[in-house]
Amino acid sequence: MERWRVHKFGGSSVADAVCMERVARILEQDPHPRMGIVLSACRGVTDTLLGVVAAAERREDVTGRIEELRRRHETIADTLLPEEARQEFMSLLTQDCRDIASILHTISLIRFSSQMVRDLVAGYGEIWSTRLFSAYLRHRGRRPGQVQWVDAREVVVVEWGSLGPGVRWTESQENMDRLVPSGPATLIITGFIARDPKGLQTTLGRNGSDFSGSIFGALLNAEQIHIWTDVDGVLSADPRLVPEAKVIDSLSYSEAMELAYFGAKVIHPQTMAPAVRKGIPIWIRNSFAPEKPGTLICANPSSQLAVKGITCIDRVALVNLEGAGMIGVPGTAHRLFGALRDHGISVILISQGSSEHSICFAIPEAESVRAETVVRQAFERELQDGHIQSVEVEDNCSILAVVGDGMAGSHGAAAKVFGALGAAAVSVRAIAQGASERNISAVIDGKHSARALRSVHSSFYLSPHTISIGLIGPGLVGGVLLDQFASQVERLSRELKVDLRVRGIMGSSRMHLAGHEIPLGRWRDAFGAHQEPADMARFVQHVNADHLPHAIIIDCTSSLEVAQHYPAWLAGGIHVVTPNKKANSADLPFYLRLQEASRQGNTHYMYEATVGAGLPIVQTLRDLHGTGDRIQRIEGILSGTLSYLFNVWDGSQPFSQVLHTARAKGYTEPDPRDDLSGIDFARKIIILAREMGLRLEMQDVQLEGLVPEALTSCAPQEFLDRLPEFDAPIAERLRAAQARGRVLRYVGAIDAASSSASVGLVELERSHTFANINLTDNVVRFVTQRYNQNPLIVQGPGAGPDVTAGGVFADLLRVCAYLGAKL
Repeated sequence: MERWRVHKFGGSSVADAVCMERVARILEQDPHPRMGIVLSACRGVTDTLLGVVAAAERREDVTGRIEELRRRHETIADTLLPEEARQEFMSLLTQDCRDIASILHTISLIRFSSQMVRDLVAGYGEIWSTRLFSAYLRHRGRRPGQVQWVDAREVVVVEWGSLGPGVRWTESQENMDRLVPSGPATLIITGFIARDPKGLQTTLGRNGSDFSGSIFGALLNAEQIHIWTDVDGVLSADPRLVPEAKVIDSLSYSEAMELAYFGAKVIHPQTMAPAVRKGIPIWIRNSFAPEKPGTLICANPSSQLAVKGITCIDRVALVNLEGAGMIGVPGTAHRLFGALRDHGISVILISQGSSEHSICFAIPEAESVRAETVVRQAFERELQDGHIQSVEVEDNCSILAVVGDGMAGSHGAAAKVFGALGAAAVSVRAIAQGASERNISAVIDGKHSARALRSVHSSFYLSPHTISIGLIGPGLVGGVLLDQFASQVERLSRELKVDLRVRGIMGSSRMHLAGHEIPLGRWRDAFGAHQEPADMARFVQHVNADHLPHAIIIDCTSSLEVAQHYPAWLAGGIHVVTPNKKANSADLPFYLRLQEASRQGNTHYMYEATVGAGLPIVQTLRDLHGTGDRIQRIEGILSGTLSYLFNVWDGSQPFSQVLHTARAKGYTEPDPRDDLSGIDFARKIIILAREMGLRLEMQDVQLEGLVPEALTSCAPQEFLDRLPEFDAPIAERLRAAQARGRVLRYVGAIDAASSSASVGLVELERSHTFANINLTDNVVRFVTQRYNQNPLIVQGPGAGPDVTAGGVFADLLRVCAYLGAKL
């Protein structure tokens, strides 16, 4: 005969008719022929029953509350049961409600209820839910064998002691054996309730229904116990604090007990005890998502996870007893913890250094004042004599616990824990680790508990290359960049284990923040549908989430206002990637502050796309400088617009006409003066000069603009209309150059020897590299100690949203590489 299989369903799983129907389908999909089904009361019913007892003690009218309970169960019965079964159930329910009313009347007269009476009333919830469900399951008729209702009071005998309810196993087993049918059957069993050795009804306390499931699993010698609840299994951390918490595939009994002790929402250790005693595997599953596998708790789990969970106990006090007189004195710890035991104060954690100079221990914060008094009384004489110098109590602490059998004998687990705490700027007050190496516990400041929990969790459960990204400026370049991300993130994740998560997008007035990540394949829809007013502080705080290892802000604007935030971001641990030239070409003190902020925050500031879009100009300059080469001179054409204009203008038509054509093709800014002024070009020259180590300001650049002085302040259209008036001077310069066999090009130059920089129109030989480039190309010529006779040339498209976005993307990947990704 096959062994029994036990399923236990919590109150949320049988809350109403829809839930009970779902439970029935779950059971029907399990073809096992012998099943014990333990049910809790419908959600909230036990609390309501205890509430009416307390109300009766205050002589409040509870008639309405009892009637509400009756109607609630009647509604479920009306939905699920055929008429005959419904009438039978309602007859018993109505009688029970009358009995409860009589008990409550007595309580209101004497204004007192004993524990026995409270247990009696509280146990009706399980009686009602199981009667109703057993009738419903019989009506469906899809389970093999008979459906039998089992009143746990006829089986389980418990005796309450200092450690709670203790099962009298021999007596309970005899009772069970008398009731168990020999063939296929489905037993519907009341959870939570039992009887004492005198035959009086009692309960199993809080978590009693889970305890019932384990007890009946042991009594039936079950092959498995399934605990059904409203979560997908045991989670690696509290999901309210750690959004990235994951379902743990399997746990050992010891791991589950450790996590439960430190406050994790796992079944209580006492609940597991009967199953542990018989080595019965326990599954934690979600009745609202039965297709999910859940978590297995067993003697020998197969999980590959070294750490199974990270959890916190809050509202803890740390007590430190310190004194030179304790060194080498036997019995000090015995006296200390004996005194605490005698006064009923529970110690959560103990830490003592090998010097024996101090002992510190953690207790519930509510006991801190009493504990200090007890310790001072126990060591009153030593304190007076100076053998013990101090008894210090620090409230508002938390204990962070990292649990996992896999940490035993493995290297680096403790380093990860304390490295993550250090990175999150969380100070550790005390540390404890058992010889089993199953648990590493640290006492920390309570106000940092959430940050500590998230940081440590991410170090074990997230890829070290998980990056939270916030993008500012989803315009032309920013939009193309997001599209490039969308096409590559899956490949980067699959092949290179880089987990890029765009969690925020902000425009000039609106923003969209996502808890996990924005779906890049439809980021425009998400940004349009979920916008809220732009708030830079909130945006940055969201992107720099402390449960994710790294944060990067990508600024795709040309805004000086945004660039002014860079130092604070970099110093605060946020990496910055940008094509925005305003920061690096701002005043020199601000530029130096940027560099110092990056060093201070140990962050990366990447701006390749500020010069030459996607061309590797800044990186080449860094490589030359980093390998010891001495940069002597840099020359270049760093404007795609001006490159085009002087590549195509041969004098056969006026310069103004060439400009109109370029504007029509989209090669210029809407106001071409933004290109012709040379200011943007000069910013790029300043960026390169500073990268060389020259401390130049914008006013140090000798700048020759191409906008006639008379047209600098007029409207854009007037500028375009009047520009032909000024064609003659520039045409004369072209003719003069051509007469000497030369061409005109708009070139920037930096000379290290003279510490000078210039931007303007120059004549070049027709054989010069700059005279023979493609229409809109950028080109840079490096003259260095190594590349002297044959200068190093970097040439290619230096403008356009695709190549600029590509340059930004490349910078992002460089940051990933610096953070350890194998790119």
